Amino acid sequence: MVLQYEKCDESNLEQLLEISKKTFSDAFETDNDPNDFKTYLNVAFTKEILNSAINNPNIAFFFTYLGEKLVAYFKLNTSEAQTDVKLSESMELERIYVLKEFQGRGIGEAILTKIKKIAFESEKAFLWLGVWEENQRAIKFYQRHGFSKFGTHPYFIGTDKQTDWLMRYDLVNFIPK
Repeated sequence: MVLQYEKCDESNLEQLLEISKKTFSDAFETDNDPNDFKTYLNVAFTKEILNSAINNPNIAFFFTYLGEKLVAYFKLNTSEAQTDVKLSESMELERIYVLKEFQGRGIGEAILTKIKKIAFESEKAFLWLGVWEENQRAIKFYQRHGFSKFGTHPYFIGTDKQTDWLMRYDLVNFIPK
């Protein structure tokens, strides 16, 4: 399986909005209050917010393609764009989403390897992320790939206060392929 990666820019805004809403809804809609979820979706995923993020030099969105088909996307933050840890030696993996019909094919693992390589080549000491404590499948995925819990933070879906595990991967362990 050969994946291709494309850094997003303003020309990708509509497609980024579409895949962001779809993958987030597929992943979490059934596990949340419908009103809170709708409110969150309509605030977090707007053209204005995504356009602002695309134009922030400390934020990068990437599309992942399998052949000509868009199958996933991810978002990386550095410097002050990071949500919690704002160290120069860290990079945040804020989002990594694979379209439902492409899950279970090793795409997430390949993307995570690509992300580790990006962080390593950017001379970061560690990569970190937040993952909902109820998302045991994702937590186990990250643990299998060398991430460990180092804290928690609150995450709001509408008015529902949830808890994310903060997990990190020390890049000293990474050997680029």
